[in-house]
Amino acid sequence: MPTPTSSAHFFLSWAKERIDEMDATLASLESKAVQMQAQTRVKADQFIGEMKKKRDEFEGTVRKQAEGGEPAWDSTRQRLETGLKGFQAETRKYLETFGKDLEQQQAVFQSQVTAQLGAWREAADKLSAAGKEFAIERRREIEATVFRMKADAAAAEEKLQDLARVGTESW
Repeated sequence: MPTPTSSAHFFLSWAKERIDEMDATLASLESKAVQMQAQTRVKADQFIGEMKKKRDEFEGTVRKQAEGGEPAWDSTRQRLETGLKGFQAETRKYLETFGKDLEQQQAVFQSQVTAQLGAWREAADKLSAAGKEFAIERRREIEATVFRMKADAAAAEEKLQDLARVGTESW
């Protein structure tokens, strides 16, 4: 069973990856929206505004949950997954309406992939750093144990020598 810390880390890491994907999607859509003609751009900006609201709601839920603790993470994650699906549906709808060219769809996909790779690299770096810290801490514990064992062995050896001396003197 995972510890609260590992559960919290998993939840927050998962949420950060999704937020990074949403941010990358929005940035990609916004960069293409500036190239649109005025009337189309107003509609695209409204769409993007709605998508930003969904992204902000997602992040707000994550922040609230991070402060609240572990007990409700499963239900929160289900709500977040529902919100994420809504965001993804809005992205598809946007692309069907405004991004009919393959180039924009590829740009959105590429931005999502880049965000996901960045999140995975960051998670791997954090895990590596934690592993090194764990190794250092474990090494300290092992060295302390070895030191105690050597001290205990020296004390036991001294006691045995004392007993041996006392034993030969009494004979």
